[in-house]
Amino acid sequence: MLAERALAILHEWVQAESLRRHCYAVADSMKHFAQRNGADADLWEAVGLLHDMDYERHPNQEQSPTEGHPFVGVAWLREQGWSEEVGRAILSHADYAGVSRETPLERTLYAVDELSGFVMAVARVRPSKSIHEVDVASVKKKMKDKAFARAVNREDIVRGAEGLGIPVDEVIAGVIAALQSDADRLGLAGQQQP
Repeated sequence: MLAERALAILHEWVQAESLRRHCYAVADSMKHFAQRNGADADLWEAVGLLHDMDYERHPNQEQSPTEGHPFVGVAWLREQGWSEEVGRAILSHADYAGVSRETPLERTLYAVDELSGFVMAVARVRPSKSIHEVDVASVKKKMKDKAFARAVNREDIVRGAEGLGIPVDEVIAGVIAALQSDADRLGLAGQQQP
């Protein structure tokens, strides 16, 4: 199972729980869309888990086209025998890497990366902190609020859906469903009211 190996690598490389949860969420979304499209869910989930594996150690805030995230992680994965398909998909999620998104795997990673984090943020501001109270309308409303989760590029979310040829509402709905299926691990099951 690639996803099991990927999870072990993620835990080795990433200590911050927030970044781990982001990777879990992206992996959940990738698995959801793989199953929907009849693709290899294990492979797609593994790519989601690994896409930011080097971000904590090599954040690359300056967006170097050759160094730091995601280049360090991909080089390491290649040394460990991971496929070119995995490496290319991970590189393609960073616009500055200069790798065009050609395959459904690559286009899906780009489409769900920012969106998964954004949907998690929407859940966290609910009084219950539950992903089960998030719907497409609430996500779209928050997308219009420029002050909310301002680090998330809304254009990337729209461009990602366009790249998949799927309406943005459908992509949002898919991500919500994927995250709801893993609410406990994501810390989004909600708080129990006394």
